[in-house]
Amino acid sequence: MQKLFGTDGVRGTANIDPITAEIALQIGRATAYICKNKEHRHKIVIGKDTRISGYMLESALVSGICSMGVDVLLIGPMPTPGIAFITRSMRADAGMVISASHNPFQDNGIKIFSRDGFKLPDSEESRIEDLIFNQTIDQLRPTADDIGKAFRIDDANGRYIVFLKNTFPDHLTLEGMKLVIDCGNGAAYKIAPAVFNELGAEVITIGIDPDGKNINLGCGSLYPEKLQQKVIEEQAHIGIAFDGDADRVIFVDANGKVIDGDQVMAICALHMQRQKILKKSTVVATVMSNMGLEKVLKEADINLIRTQVGDRYVVEEMREKGYNFGGEQSGHLIFMDHNTTGDGILSALQVLSVIVEEKKSLADLASVMEIFPQILINVPVRKKTLVTEIPALSRQIAEVERKLQGRGRLLIRYSGTENKLRIMLEGENYDEIKNYAEELADLVRKLLG
Repeated sequence: MQKLFGTDGVRGTANIDPITAEIALQIGRATAYICKNKEHRHKIVIGKDTRISGYMLESALVSGICSMGVDVLLIGPMPTPGIAFITRSMRADAGMVISASHNPFQDNGIKIFSRDGFKLPDSEESRIEDLIFNQTIDQLRPTADDIGKAFRIDDANGRYIVFLKNTFPDHLTLEGMKLVIDCGNGAAYKIAPAVFNELGAEVITIGIDPDGKNINLGCGSLYPEKLQQKVIEEQAHIGIAFDGDADRVIFVDANGKVIDGDQVMAICALHMQRQKILKKSTVVATVMSNMGLEKVLKEADINLIRTQVGDRYVVEEMREKGYNFGGEQSGHLIFMDHNTTGDGILSALQVLSVIVEEKKSLADLASVMEIFPQILINVPVRKKTLVTEIPALSRQIAEVERKLQGRGRLLIRYSGTENKLRIMLEGENYDEIKNYAEELADLVRKLLG
């Protein structure tokens, strides 16, 4: 059976299969169908980022959902975690986000939250795929007043802003802090500046002029260069950058140095441990997180549990075992006491609260973690052949792992959203791991390029 869903929903180039209006309509119909499990008027929340193709996909989803007799609550541009919050807050049956996150504007995607605000589990995504490709629900067509309606929720931004502000401790203020905020011309362009302003900060903004085509274009969390320059120019205390749907965040300290998700996890975990609010003295991260995070947490008697790459897997581990903090090196940070998914603005507020409460600069707080050299090479491939089925590559991997034993790590995995093989090496000696990574990348290009 054809597979639609990857590690973070359905994603691809807009108007090319599977990100077409036709498929979106079918996803809308199938999602509405699986939501109809009680005798009441059902409703699904739809939000999006600022991509030009969002209009096309939004209209198709609305059509599909309404055709199954379910109502739609339209939010417009809003960060992905905001849609998770609104879904819970309005007791909707599901939430749908039209976004390709950090990808360029020509891409788009659809991801789905269940009524509790958590991303739809793999089993439910598989059920949606089955309903679409087996044409199981093609003949189900409500008529007359059983057809769904669409409503626009005009106060959604205000609701989310109030929610975010309430996650910042009442006894603290951002007065006296100068912040540079880069919204990446994405979904946070209205909400993020308002939140930090209302908490008292002096806010300088970049990336708040979306035109449908400039989302993530040389700005935002993937491209912090403008932010670094602006922080130094403005002599700001901190820079904060979001990706297109604002579910991830990275920081820049007053010296213009980028602080990534691993360093932020170290800062927040140590603070939470001191405050005795880090459940089970445990942080959940992925296999991509730096060895330095593991080291600094171990010194503070904090356990680090690693999952496969993808914030959904971090969340699943946290829910299953009862942990309340985790995240990814890329800047997805999950504060489960506050929200059900990675939330860039919320995460920034938690970091700022530590800075204010401990009266330390971001640079000082981040200095507790030693970062081990890490190399990441993304190699385009024709198709995603199992590495174990490529003997020459398997042998080379085994040889590198033997040489690194006890002094580093090698991780090889395919991207969940692109035809790329990601090669990550980490170790004590930069030149050594760089050579190993380049040798592996050359071999992959030869065998799979």
